[in-house]
This record gives sequence, C-alpha cells and structure tokens, in this order.
Amino acid sequence: MQTAHLIVFANEKGGSGKSTTAVHTAVALAAAGRRVAALDLDHRQRTLGRYLENRIGTMQRMGIDLPLPRVETLHPDQGPQVGDRIDALRSEVDIIVVDTPGRDDGPARAAIERADTLVTPINDSFIDLDLIGQVDPDSYKIKRPSFYAEIVWDARKVRAKTDGGTVDWVVLRNRLQHIEARNMKRVAAALAELSKRVGFRVIPGLSERVIFRELFPKGLTLLDLKAIGSDAGIAHVAARQELREMIAGLSLPDHRATAPLGRTDQAAA
Repeated sequence: MQTAHLIVFANEKGGSGKSTTAVHTAVALAAAGRRVAALDLDHRQRTLGRYLENRIGTMQRMGIDLPLPRVETLHPDQGPQVGDRIDALRSEVDIIVVDTPGRDDGPARAAIERADTLVTPINDSFIDLDLIGQVDPDSYKIKRPSFYAEIVWDARKVRAKTDGGTVDWVVLRNRLQHIEARNMKRVAAALAELSKRVGFRVIPGLSERVIFRELFPKGLTLLDLKAIGSDAGIAHVAARQELREMIAGLSLPDHRATAPLGRTDQAAA
C-alpha cells in the first residue's frame, strides 16, 4: 500500500521564500491531480495557512473553482501532535506539504525526521549559505558544515533507525536579481562543494519577483491567472516556467497523478 509522500520545507533564516515556495508547490501538485494536504507548523506567522484561507475567500467571492489543498495549522499545545497528524494523513492523501517555522523547535524536527523530501530554500548569498556551511573569507572554500546541516544529519539518522527510510535533502537556490555574477559563481561553487560533503541536491528555485508578494492577499498563484481572466505578461510567463522546473526538480513519485506536474488547462496559457 502506497502512503503519502511527505515534503517538508524548512529553513531557520527568514526571507528565503520558504512559505511562498511551499504554497506554490502544494497548489501546483493539487492542480496536477494529486490529493494534497498542507500543514502549517508556524502557528504565530501562519503564512501558509493564511495564504490558502485567502484563496478560499477569492474562490467564494468570484464564484470559481481553483485547485485547493487541504490546509491545517497545528499548534503544539492544542490538538494532535505533528507526528501523529502526519501519520494519520499518510493514508488519506498523496502528498503532504509541511511549512515549518523559521526556528529550530520540536515540531519542526518531528516533521523533518519523517520527511521523504526535505526542501531548504536559500537565497543566492553567503549569508544564507552560512546556514548550512561556513565559508573561508579568503578562499571562499567550505570550512565546515554548520549547525543546520548537523540537525538534518541527526534527523536522517532517526529516520533510518525508525523505518529504514531516507531523506532526500534538496537545497532550493533562489536567485536574487541584484547579486553580481562573480558572487553568484562563488556561491554556486561553495554549494557544489558542500553538497558532496553533507549530502544534498541543489536545484534552481524562483527569482525575486514582486508578483509573488502581490498574489498573497487573494491567495492566488502563477498557475491561476487564466482562471481569473488575467493576461500573463512576459515576466509572469517566465516565473511560471521557473515554478514548473522547480517542481520537476523535486523528482517526486508520480503515482496517482492525473496530469503532468504544473501542466493543467489553467496553467497552460
């Protein structure tokens, strides 16, 4: 019996686009015909939860149907614990997308220890890279893995001991438009070196685009523009293609899918 594939988005630094990427991933998978549950573990910020609540409001206001994951916000002191809720959902959906808080806490670790795919979005900068590896200031070579890499390493050991499973760690490299080309190359080289030492894959993420922030109040994604009667400009088309490539780069199992990832009638414009 196949159980849900668990994707956990985790990064302890703010401003990496973690929640935005988690929302777009959940909606893209739902649009591709997957049964998706989205869990927001940040009961204070609730970015993922509020995003999808805004989406429901838009659907009701406009009288339209949009791909919609099931969404829940979990509070550690109220209701089921994270591990119990994930285990319960495993047999009810195809994909579980979890957005963790921007901090190290028990619920986040419980999710990471159960993850099939762990996604860590980082911006193309040494500030964000420092989360997973310390860089020599002169040579730009990796000196040692950082504390977050150790957290993931411990979580992987727990997962292997629990059920023999593995955690596919994916570092999502979001591009920042204002970063100079030389610095981008240095970051890329450092990531390539660190990936071999620590054990993660690097895939391209999303560029820094105002459109992602503008869509939040309505709970919309780049896949919804045709459904709401909006013409997509060149920038929107490019950003939507980035999203499709990012989803493909996650290399998720394709069982139960009824359409290629990110390719629906609504997304094909």
